[in-house]
Amino acid sequence: MNFSSDTSAPAHPSVLEAMVAANTGLEASYGNDTVTRRLRQRLGDVFGTADFDYWMTASGTASNALALSCFCPPTGAVLCHAGAHIAVDERGAPEFFSGGGKLQLLRGQDGKIGSEQLDEALAGINHDFVHETPAHVLSLTNLTENGTAYSIAQVADYAKRAHAKGLIVHMDGARLGNALAATSATPAEMTWKAGVDVLTFGLTKTGAIGCEIILLFGKAREKKRELEARAKRAGHMPPKMRFIAAQAEAMLEDNLWMELATQANEAARRLAEGLQRKGVKLAFAPEGNEVFALLSEDQVARLHAAGAVFYPWMGGSQRLVCSWSTRVEEVDALLKALKA
Repeated sequence: MNFSSDTSAPAHPSVLEAMVAANTGLEASYGNDTVTRRLRQRLGDVFGTADFDYWMTASGTASNALALSCFCPPTGAVLCHAGAHIAVDERGAPEFFSGGGKLQLLRGQDGKIGSEQLDEALAGINHDFVHETPAHVLSLTNLTENGTAYSIAQVADYAKRAHAKGLIVHMDGARLGNALAATSATPAEMTWKAGVDVLTFGLTKTGAIGCEIILLFGKAREKKRELEARAKRAGHMPPKMRFIAAQAEAMLEDNLWMELATQANEAARRLAEGLQRKGVKLAFAPEGNEVFALLSEDQVARLHAAGAVFYPWMGGSQRLVCSWSTRVEEVDALLKALKA
């Protein structure tokens, strides 16, 4: 009954097989290998465009920080939700990688930036006022850190407003597959077609070992060389990148990543419905693979004593995360142990 995180889950067997298959002979280093180059076609098929460039890292923090550093100068700011991963879980990496760029934290219900809060922040941007730290980037997280999903319309609306003020739009897609499964959107519809300029596309939480892809769409491709230079300077230019690319190939082949994301979402749905049947209230409407339950201290103690693993969350809820490997039996065992 381990609901600690989807990063606690094992890698899917197909990922391991792909890495073993890539472990043959000599290959060029630093992303110049055949596997990494071959990945371009697969990514183009998934996102429905050839107008992109990409870079890979082994962690979402590195991907977010590198991507944002290319578009936020040391004297600028990134607009993001106050509960965003880049704000509360990355130990200042975006600020560090950008050389001092600031995160401007916005509020909003359910982990989403509020419409009025965004408008207020955009209206306040004044690059000519020397005392201000003007925003250069809007960062959206999908799924959000509260397990909710921005719709295509919401992303497109916010991107349009940001672009009108000259901002670049970044999407933290650590759980993009879960957001797509929740909204029935395609990768293209949720990203570049909706106005996203740079995406950090996560596959680690979905079933890979450590595979995160930075995608630059359209005009953002102009930052490709800078992205590579920053990756090298920061120590995120893996010499044997083919093993990260092999993970991505395995996950993208036959839409495996979406199949696994859907499995995780379904496990979370079963868990959420079971908790609600037992009278447990949820802090947020579960739309992906995370459930935030408002459990009493007695219920928390009872579940921990039964062997369930989960952690407290902001606002007094308990976060339970399902992964591709979460079994029905685990969900049912937790519900049985609750006895509420």
